[in-house]
Amino acid sequence: MFRQALRSLGRRANFAAAAAATAARQAPYGSLATLMTGHKAASAVVMGLAATVGTTVSFAASANSERSFIMVKPDGVHRGLVGDVIKRFEQRGYKLVGIKVLVPSRELASKHYAEHDGKPFFPKLVDFLSSGAVVACVFEGKDVVKTGRTMIGATNPLASAPGTLRADFAVDMGRNIIHGSDSVESAMREIALWFNADELATYATATQAWVYE
Repeated sequence: MFRQALRSLGRRANFAAAAAATAARQAPYGSLATLMTGHKAASAVVMGLAATVGTTVSFAASANSERSFIMVKPDGVHRGLVGDVIKRFEQRGYKLVGIKVLVPSRELASKHYAEHDGKPFFPKLVDFLSSGAVVACVFEGKDVVKTGRTMIGATNPLASAPGTLRADFAVDMGRNIIHGSDSVESAMREIALWFNADELATYATATQAWVYE
């Protein structure tokens, strides 16, 4: 029944989209009202599909869902790798629910690396993290913390498995482009440190039915 509903909604979405495209071709140049009528018809069906899918799979997805803190560090930002990082996680099926660009203060960097406070390399970590812009992200999905760490690779890029982000984009341990939470507990602490609750979105996507059974 669910798949039949999806097929039916899909056919309706295709029909509405085709009707909108026909209206756009036939409308006089600048006829915004005509174009918007077709657009709204297509949008209504597509939104109906998204709502149906989201409602159907939301319980199954949330049952195993968790969030992880993923940060593109200053080296990754300067090298233009933000899009590559986000693309990898989204292609895997994870949902981006929070993102911001900022230059961390030394205080924030120190809190982020608080577990290493007192170690010889702690000042170097703080110096580097606060040296430029970072892109802080929160991704949501099944086992995203553990899987995210696997996708990122080992701390030393040269020891990272082929296909991981660090193996593909880094060669030096001090410039390994990305940080990812190493446990669910760490993820909760880091997300609370970098984001306010109202900066995180809760929503369903039309693709969830094709990611989760």
